[in-house]
Amino acid sequence: MIDVPLSVLDLAPVQAGASPGEALAATTELARRTEELGYQRFWVAEHHNMPGIASSSPSVVIAHLAAATSRIRVGSGGVMLPNHAPLVVAEQFGTLDALHPGRIDLGIGRAPGTDQATALALRRTAEGLSAESFPSELADLLRYFRGVGPGGITATPGRGAAPEIWLLGSSGYSAQVAAVLGVRFAFAHHISPTNTEAALALYRDNFRPSEQLERPHAMVAVSAICADTDERADTLARPRDLAFLYLTSGRPRALPTPEEAAAFQPSERERHFIAQRRAGQVMGSPETVRAQLDDLLRRTEADELMLNTLVYDIEDRARSFELIAKVAAA
Repeated sequence: MIDVPLSVLDLAPVQAGASPGEALAATTELARRTEELGYQRFWVAEHHNMPGIASSSPSVVIAHLAAATSRIRVGSGGVMLPNHAPLVVAEQFGTLDALHPGRIDLGIGRAPGTDQATALALRRTAEGLSAESFPSELADLLRYFRGVGPGGITATPGRGAAPEIWLLGSSGYSAQVAAVLGVRFAFAHHISPTNTEAALALYRDNFRPSEQLERPHAMVAVSAICADTDERADTLARPRDLAFLYLTSGRPRALPTPEEAAAFQPSERERHFIAQRRAGQVMGSPETVRAQLDDLLRRTEADELMLNTLVYDIEDRARSFELIAKVAAA
């Protein structure tokens, strides 16, 4: 069996022809069903100015998901700190922790999760948007949870709150910041699979014990699509492949339908892009996925795995998590 906890990262994908409300309803249903399957965590990501993603406000979505479930930990994967004042994040997650004690995760990222114009609209000033500002803003956020923050300000709720803190990253920089602060680290293998092992080594080698954590604890997030056959999994992945092609060409849109994806004829350059995107991802029948997850765990020695399954239909998404839960327990 796979003897590490499995969790879910969901983007609340908006299907072509559907509304954000329908996307969020599907995410809520998925949270309930993955809780029943025994998954450890259910995280939502922060993205802005993207018509295909409905999770632009993680704290609001987390409150709803936590109320709709009873056991699974619910959190952010992540809150993009450059977009927010640390005090606001402390108050939001202090409130969530007060409402749902022992079930809230605060995953923090250092990228804005959007373009610079949108990031400026969110923050309303360029101050704090640079990577250089991130360590000090993160330190301020942690101070609000521990006690009195900068300027003698107390976050209420916030002070004394205990959401589980994670630093997210896809590079060695974030790994080293997480190590120095002594917090949990989640690596975005689904974004940067070639950097995973090096970043985890940096995190473990430089880890300093803290009040939050005595020893390094790393989670690896990976794209995963499981179906009854390898061929079916390949078919389910095609709308996702096309969505990423649209995104990288500056034309973000709702998640394409399976029919649109099946009719699309990629150029040689686009086929190469899709093949590169699929590298390092987990995809196939239960037997294929089990072997891929075993290999990923062997190479990374991750303490936890988080799965992101971006397919068009909610039933196919839920079925993928069901199949993976079964092979993990076998």
